[in-house]
Amino acid sequence: MAAAGAGQQVQEQRQVQGQDGGRQPAPGAGGNPMRAIFVEKVVMNMGVGRSGDAVEAGRRCLEQISGRKPNLRAARATQRDWGVRKGEPIGVAVTSRGADAVALLKRLLDAKGNSLNGRAFDDRGNFSFGIGEHIDIPGVKYDPQIGILGLDVAVTLARPGYRVKRRSKHRARIGRGHVIPRGEAQEYVRGAFGVAVA
Repeated sequence: MAAAGAGQQVQEQRQVQGQDGGRQPAPGAGGNPMRAIFVEKVVMNMGVGRSGDAVEAGRRCLEQISGRKPNLRAARATQRDWGVRKGEPIGVAVTSRGADAVALLKRLLDAKGNSLNGRAFDDRGNFSFGIGEHIDIPGVKYDPQIGILGLDVAVTLARPGYRVKRRSKHRARIGRGHVIPRGEAQEYVRGAFGVAVA
């Protein structure tokens, strides 16, 4: 009984501090906290296609947008026609989680005009979209040393209990009834971020 009370206090504290990843009850959940949907992570990716100044510009761009240090992404295979060697850094990516991910996602959706295509959603609670010019994102100013770059955004939604598919011991699959279907993911994005899904 005491453990349940402590858990409720932690959950309320996270909501007050904005660290709950934007948790909202799913439609028809009936107040079940295990059915709440939240943003697990937001990944921004730039594939610039070549190393050197292009990768450095992409790294600085993602750092300017997210405030985090991006990671380099290396080529998986050699492409002689493109002049790319295996292991050569040709892209950058950065991941945000928790309250930072929710705040970042609001800015990224604003750059898209708060509208998404329904085909951007898959059947497991993920969606993605592209931004043609990074200067469309609120709070980002044009830098002549960076130029104008585009980026891809991938968002992962989750429910409490999804950790079982990643833990090192007794790993298990997410039950079919607990997976976030496309309709519920779209409804969550509409309610949590005020986004129109066409």
